[in-house]
Amino acid sequence: MTHLLHIDASARSQGSISRELSTKITARFEGATITRRDLANALPQIDEAWIGANFTPAADRSDAQTALLAQSDSLVDEIMAADVLVIGVPIYNFSVPASLKAWIDLISRVGRTFQYTENGPQGLLTNKRAILAVASGGTQVESAIDFAVPYLKHVLAFNGITEVEVIAADALGQDAEAKLQSAQSAIAALAT
Repeated sequence: MTHLLHIDASARSQGSISRELSTKITARFEGATITRRDLANALPQIDEAWIGANFTPAADRSDAQTALLAQSDSLVDEIMAADVLVIGVPIYNFSVPASLKAWIDLISRVGRTFQYTENGPQGLLTNKRAILAVASGGTQVESAIDFAVPYLKHVLAFNGITEVEVIAADALGQDAEAKLQSAQSAIAALAT
């Protein structure tokens, strides 16, 4: 049975196109076990204490350091348990929302999701698929001003997730109806 991690990053709980698309994608995986993570419920930003805890070997961490990493550990466990990640991504100011960046910072963990080798970094989250449900008002996906989708593809691959598909309802400020229909068609054609 497929285990799906459904992540939404839109600050809008109502009227969000990225949430609508990600929900429709998730619904295509009939019978899947689904874990939901709503990033509108703010995650903490990493800070100096968190970084210190992260770079302390697990056996040497104090109780306070272990507690600092508990939420990050839980987020990493969610990804490790999933076969497919569906991520609802609104493009805010040409990039990802701060909530999604906070999630990325918390899950990109040396020794957990990637490791350094003599040949450079190696992602450890292999054999997983990610589907990005992207919505934007004026930014065309993968254009010169899109700093969201290329970044997400890079960071996912850095952590080992190289099978990344994009369903886009982008530049909705122009001909929104046709772009939404195109995204719906792409969802209908998804392999599940």
